[in-house]
Amino acid sequence: MDKEKIYEGKAKILYNANSPDQIIQYFKDDATAFNNVKKDNITGKGILNNFISEYLMNILVKNNINTHFIERLDARRQLVKRLSIIPLEVIVRNHAAGSICKRLALTEGQDFKHPIIEFCYKEDKLNDPIINDDHITALGILNSKEIEFIKQETLKINLILIDEFKKINIRLIDFKIEFGKDQEGNIFLADEISPDSCRLWDLDTNEKMDKDRFRLDLGSLVEYYSEIANRFSITLPNF
Repeated sequence: MDKEKIYEGKAKILYNANSPDQIIQYFKDDATAFNNVKKDNITGKGILNNFISEYLMNILVKNNINTHFIERLDARRQLVKRLSIIPLEVIVRNHAAGSICKRLALTEGQDFKHPIIEFCYKEDKLNDPIINDDHITALGILNSKEIEFIKQETLKINLILIDEFKKINIRLIDFKIEFGKDQEGNIFLADEISPDSCRLWDLDTNEKMDKDRFRLDLGSLVEYYSEIANRFSITLPNF
């Protein structure tokens, strides 16, 4: 790779592109969990996330969601809009799983009367703490209008993804997304949407098909990511 590296995260590397308004997003095989406490390298994971994220981003674009995605360049790289990333993780919970079960003493899989949106402040040193709207405005991260826009976009994204996964017999339990701003202040969906960032259960068996397979030592992560790609009829390269 001959482009200048901008940033390296847990699962991706960002490089400069030919245009100053664009960057290249490279998907690594690294797997991490519990704020980087658990680590491994899983051959093919980055390729699968790249292809699945491309597929889902294109679905969202067709449904009038503004995203940073431009095109997939090859097995591991995407060309995306250069954005100033908002330091928030936006979590959508349709059913109880993960940390909310411990936090609120809920049963895994429990249904909610409506989707729950949570904001987490992106800071590894603080373990990405949950914050509320008042924190966000008081810290100058976003104003009230921008928060409301992100909430409404997130709910739209949720409905689209629920429908797409239901078509392939998968229940969307929860997912994490991020947003960024362009130079004019317009807000776009950023990062990725993949089995790394979603909890996905088979509708018939409730079998976990996402990164919980790595978190919980369930094994066969690539096998299940590949199954998701196959159900979407995504053509994959050999790896």
